[in-house]
Amino acid sequence: MRIATLTSTIIALGLIAGTTFAGEADTARVKRGAQLAAYGGCVDCHTPFKIGPNGPEKDMARGLSGHPAELVLPAPPKLDGPWNWGGAGSMTAFVGPWGISYASNLTPDRETGIGAWSENDFIQAMRKGKHLGVGRPIMPPMPWQSVGSLPDQDLRALFAYLKAQPSVKNKVPEYVPPVASNR
Repeated sequence: MRIATLTSTIIALGLIAGTTFAGEADTARVKRGAQLAAYGGCVDCHTPFKIGPNGPEKDMARGLSGHPAELVLPAPPKLDGPWNWGGAGSMTAFVGPWGISYASNLTPDRETGIGAWSENDFIQAMRKGKHLGVGRPIMPPMPWQSVGSLPDQDLRALFAYLKAQPSVKNKVPEYVPPVASNR
């Protein structure tokens, strides 16, 4: 009976130790992802601005939630010549020869963010420049080519960081293709 108890105790301790090491690995992965997100400026475009006591500032309560669903913008200004693209004051909507693009919701919300995405979906999207790796193209100014050049380990870390963020329900407007001109 003592051997069975001792064996059970050893197995239990091994499971606890394995869980601790896995937890440490996950924490390290999320920390690395945070570094990559900061370096890549993910918050710069995927977090809307709000007016604070010192002027415009990132609304971290909506961190990485993309263009606010309730912020309906007027038609963009006409762009031509050397000035051929621009951005909204929210820093979450952009216009150029590609049309109008809105920063996506990168929070783990399952309905409006990346909560239903798998790690592979994310890696394929960054490698191929297409939503979920197979959908419509990811439009400028999203630097998917640069992000996609990261090693798999770094892309996994970035995804782990995004999945560790607070979930924000925010349905970003759909991409608007360019209007065909009569040239």
